Amino acid sequence: MNIIKTETFKTNLYAIFLTVPMNKDTVTINSLIPAVLRRGTEKYPSQLEINKKLEEMYGASFNCGVDKMGDYQVLKFYIEILSNKYLPEKQNATKFLEELVFNPLVENNGFKREYVDQEKENIRRIIESRKDNKAKYSLDRCIEEMFEGEIYGLYKFGNVKDLEKIDEKKLYEQYKKIINEARIDCFGCGKELENIEIPVRNSKENLIKNEIQKHEIKNKEIKEKMDVTQGKLIMGLVTPEEPKSVISVYNTILGGGANSKLFQNVREKEGLAYSAGSSYIRRKNAIFIKTGIETSNYKKAVEIIKKQLEEMKNGNITDDEFNSGKKLITSSLSLIQESQEDLIAYYFDQKLYDENLELNKYIENIEKVSKNDVINLAKDIKLDTIYFLHGEE
Repeated sequence: MNIIKTETFKTNLYAIFLTVPMNKDTVTINSLIPAVLRRGTEKYPSQLEINKKLEEMYGASFNCGVDKMGDYQVLKFYIEILSNKYLPEKQNATKFLEELVFNPLVENNGFKREYVDQEKENIRRIIESRKDNKAKYSLDRCIEEMFEGEIYGLYKFGNVKDLEKIDEKKLYEQYKKIINEARIDCFGCGKELENIEIPVRNSKENLIKNEIQKHEIKNKEIKEKMDVTQGKLIMGLVTPEEPKSVISVYNTILGGGANSKLFQNVREKEGLAYSAGSSYIRRKNAIFIKTGIETSNYKKAVEIIKKQLEEMKNGNITDDEFNSGKKLITSSLSLIQESQEDLIAYYFDQKLYDENLELNKYIENIEKVSKNDVINLAKDIKLDTIYFLHGEE
C-alpha cells in the first residue's frame, strides 16, 4: 500500500484504484461496475446493510466512481473514517473496503439483476443528460472532435447503445476479467494507518498499454446549434510533451486567473465573454480555452483569442502576468496538501505515469521557470480544433 503520512487530518482516507486501458468496446460496461459493486456484497447484500455497517463504524463514508486519466479508465473506490486515535475501539476500514471491491453479491453466476437494471438506468440518465451542463458538454464535445478516432475521444461513461447490450452475467464476467488483469493501486492518507492486504499489481508490466496513437493536427471548426442563451466557445491547442512545468506556466498566463490574457483582454477590455479561461490536460499534451459568449460575438472572440496566442509567441508577456501566473500555480499546488483526496489523486497520477515527482519538487520546478522559457515554448503551441455551441444568430 502507498502510504501518505500526514498529521493534518482527523480522518484516514483509503483508496483502491483498478486501472485498465480505455477502449470503445469496454468503456461502457466498465463504467457500470463501480455503481453495481456499491449496491451490495456477499456479507452486506444491500445498501441498507452497507449503510448500517458504515454507521457502526462511527459514520464512515464510502464513495466510488469511474474516471478517465489519459488513455486509461480508472475504477475508484474510497472509504473515509475517523482515525483510530479518536475512536473508542479500533475499526477495520480497509477490510470493509476490500469487501466492497472484491466480494460482490453474486446470484446465478452473475450480479443481482435488479441492481444491474437500476444502475444501467442511472448511467443511461447520466449519458443522456450530458447536454444539461452546457459548459461541460461543450468541453466534452471539443475533446471528442479533437481526438476523433483516438482513445481520449471516448466519453468515460460510454454510450447508451452499448449499455443496452449489458446483462448481469456479461457484467460479472467483465468484472472478473478486470480483477484478474487490471493494475491495482492502494493508497492510505492520514495517521495511524491500517494496511490493505490485497495483492497489488502496480508495476509497468502489470498494465496492458494501449498502442501509442500519434495525434495529427485536425484544423477543425465545428459549430453545433442548440437552444442556448449563451454560446460556448472552446478552442483546443496542442502542446509539446515537455517540459510540463513550463507548459503549466504558459497555460496560467494565458487563461489561469483574473490577471490572465484571456480574462483581461477577451472579457474585461473587449467585453466579449461572460467567462474566459483555459485548462491544461497534462497527460494528453493539450490546452483547452473555454469562453462563454454571445453568439453574435463569435468571429470577434476567435480573432481576439488568436491575437493572445500570437502575443505570447512574440514575447509580449508582462512581469505582472508572468509572476501572477506562477504564484497562482504554486498556491494551487500547496492547496493539494489540504485535501486527502487531492493528495491521493496527485500521487496516484505520478505513480501511474512512472514519474514519482514529490509535490515540493513540482513546486520548485514551477518556481524555476523563466519568462524566456515560456516565450520559447509558445512558438510550439498549435491551434487544433475550434468548437462553438450556439443559439440563434
